[in-house]
Amino acid sequence: MEAIEDNEHVIEVTDLRRAYGGGFEAVRGITFSVDRGEIFALLGTNGAGKTSTVELLEGLAPPSGGRVRVLGRDPHRERAAVRPRTGVMLQEGGFPSELTVAETTRMWAGCTTGARPAAEALGLVGLAGKADVRVKQLSGGERRRLDLALALLGRPEVLFLDEPTTGLDAEGRGATWELVRSLRDAGTTVLLTTHYLEEAEDLADRLAILHEGRIAATGTPSQVTADRPARISFELPLGYFVGDLPPLAALGVCGHETDGRAVRLRTREVQRTATGVLDWAERTGVALDRLEVRSASLEEAFLGIAKEAVV
Repeated sequence: MEAIEDNEHVIEVTDLRRAYGGGFEAVRGITFSVDRGEIFALLGTNGAGKTSTVELLEGLAPPSGGRVRVLGRDPHRERAAVRPRTGVMLQEGGFPSELTVAETTRMWAGCTTGARPAAEALGLVGLAGKADVRVKQLSGGERRRLDLALALLGRPEVLFLDEPTTGLDAEGRGATWELVRSLRDAGTTVLLTTHYLEEAEDLADRLAILHEGRIAATGTPSQVTADRPARISFELPLGYFVGDLPPLAALGVCGHETDGRAVRLRTREVQRTATGVLDWAERTGVALDRLEVRSASLEEAFLGIAKEAVV
């Protein structure tokens, strides 16, 4: 089957739009691309258009406007050519509850072009020991792993993961992260959606945050958080107050909060602010307890975008 050139984008989205009955436009002209062997996270506030976008990428519906290409093809009009080369893990799979895990996997493999052996797929997601267990007896986390096993049956070139670690414990989540990284390293292109911002920050090579049907921010996790203020927090000794510090504006502080002796400073000039605070502490002989300096997190960037209107 024809493959795209190695230097082309595996997923290309250009001015993509999706409208529903009544004129509601869920996706309002977004543009992004995903390269081969890249993990791309699509994040969004509630109602941002994330699910609508993913459905268009999976070829489940035609766009109302704009253009989408997966592996160089239209995933809706050329679904027969695209679908065998992609894997899809939905938020919730609808499996026959009376079948065993192995029976379910073999049934799915029968509908999958070039499927890997069922035992291999189950081994990838840590379900080899559950092969003879009925689906209805699986925990929520085990069902998510079965969802992933079925998405991997066809050795997909492009893998769509919709909330892949929902219901997993910390160990299961970590194992899934390692599996996704190994797939990426082997050349699989991964587009994932997740509500776990730590997951996106840890896994994604690049990401886009949707808000009200538009892309509010895109880039690497560090690029998305770069324009958000860093935080410096500490506790002052008894008898000292935030007013005893040098003028905060002179330290490059753009905002602050206090809670008793606890002080949190927000700054876009973290070195200048930290140096000024530490110099003041040294001069006055003050010990700053619980001192912590940290850059902005993806969660802070996401929450900031959720509160802002997209122009």
